[in-house]
Amino acid sequence: MINCMKTLELAKHRKTVRKFNEVPVPVEQVKKAISVALEAPSGANYQGWRFSIILNQELKRRIREASEAGEKKFYKKVSGDWGRWLEKSEISWMKPYLEEAPILLVIYGNRSVPYSTESVWLMIGYLLLAFEELGLSTVTYTPSYPERVEDVLMVPKGFGLEAILPIGFGDDEKPKEPRKEVDSLIELYE
Repeated sequence: MINCMKTLELAKHRKTVRKFNEVPVPVEQVKKAISVALEAPSGANYQGWRFSIILNQELKRRIREASEAGEKKFYKKVSGDWGRWLEKSEISWMKPYLEEAPILLVIYGNRSVPYSTESVWLMIGYLLLAFEELGLSTVTYTPSYPERVEDVLMVPKGFGLEAILPIGFGDDEKPKEPRKEVDSLIELYE
């Protein structure tokens, strides 16, 4: 019998973090997590993902500015339950973590391969658990208007921005959002 308790423990402990302390993160740790993520399945095994590791403070500032410009526009349209949840969670168009995190990991998907987006996000799931195992924290940030950020970055030809992961050692006291019970989400057909 296979025991998946270590994976379950990692998943239960992992939470979204938007505040980081100033302790530097060794780039080698990020590369270790990426090496785990590269084991993820991908459509037709194309492995259509690419990464940029960003340490440069000026580039992080420009990414933040481009992101926030798009988020201002997007957040004006948000209402209803989602708007109330964002307000309660104190999440706004401001994304200071894009500058404050020691490292930004930018993830691109190859738009010409089958199941590019699905494959990239499967890989990101592996990446999140690898970061957790390494004691690193992140938030999966997806810019509302990625083209604004793509203009700042040297996006590989044929690729599109999928996510930006600010990486660091968490300094966020907010608890993990509760999860639904497994049986409440399963339809069992016997």
